[in-house]
Amino acid sequence: MLRWAMAEAGIPIFSNIAHIADREVADFAGLAELVEGARAPFVVRGLVADWPLVRAGLESAAKAREHLLAHARAMPFTVALGPPGHGGRMFYADDMQMNFREGTGKLADIFGGFDRYEGEDNPPTAYVPSVDMNRNFNGLTEANPSPVAQYKPRESIWIGNRTRIAAHNDFPDNLACCAVGRRRFTLFPPEQFENLYLGPVDNTPAGRAVSMVDFHQPDFTAHPRFEAALETALTTELEPGDAVFIPSMWWHHVEGLAPFNVLVNYWWRETPKWLGQPQDALNHAILAIRDLPPQDRAIWKQMFDHYVFEHGPNVTDHIPEGARGILDPLPPEGASRIRSFLLRALNQ
Repeated sequence: MLRWAMAEAGIPIFSNIAHIADREVADFAGLAELVEGARAPFVVRGLVADWPLVRAGLESAAKAREHLLAHARAMPFTVALGPPGHGGRMFYADDMQMNFREGTGKLADIFGGFDRYEGEDNPPTAYVPSVDMNRNFNGLTEANPSPVAQYKPRESIWIGNRTRIAAHNDFPDNLACCAVGRRRFTLFPPEQFENLYLGPVDNTPAGRAVSMVDFHQPDFTAHPRFEAALETALTTELEPGDAVFIPSMWWHHVEGLAPFNVLVNYWWRETPKWLGQPQDALNHAILAIRDLPPQDRAIWKQMFDHYVFEHGPNVTDHIPEGARGILDPLPPEGASRIRSFLLRALNQ
């Protein structure tokens, strides 16, 4: 009941949440030792403090934008926009459509808007999400080197003013580096999804189902299980140069706390890149299995356990080697054959 009382008193939930553990590393090689096999989040202070982008941002937001523009390619960038009074929460409107609109423009033009509203108390919300650093910039990754380059990660940059991104999870491991401004991360273990009250899986702000709970004003009457989620929550605030490691499937609520914020993140997966996305399998299972009669669903649940989740020796030992097909570990060509088969089946 303490959480309920705090909410009614207007006390932020973040003030009563345990902090993500800080870990120390001497260099990027030391980081790799921490990451290997890690299944809990941790923070490394000052990990990328030497980046030119970080140093520019410590001078001013304008200097950080100059650094990014010096590397930006002349191509369209996507920007999400909310009007003054929007509050930075990139979420649903009352009709379950997005409460922001999207546009495209050159980065210089988008940054012109940041320049124009800098210093205002209630500027329009502007958010440039998940930009591919190698496709949209020349030399930015070389100037600000990846701490986890050995994993060949997907490298993305996120730029905005004060924003709130609802709790969601990602399949790959994630190293998120605060380059400019400040970020608050609030994390929950993977199994807490039921207590986060997830929204639709097909109508989402950015491709992943998000928590419907407003972390700034939680409604414990509408979302009573959220109190149980908070008992497992971890939080941290990152300053420029700090980084947080978020293991695969951990839920994370992300806030840009400064008038101008830049985050660089790295996603990578331990399994080969040619394997499929679990979310696609879940979507297909909803299509093909969820609405079957209960007795049929029970049988398919047993088959999924047998072939996917347990996958013990009794699945293949009775089949001659070389004749096990997709029941053997999948090489790239095997994964490609499954994709082709599924595409043909879904198009029938």
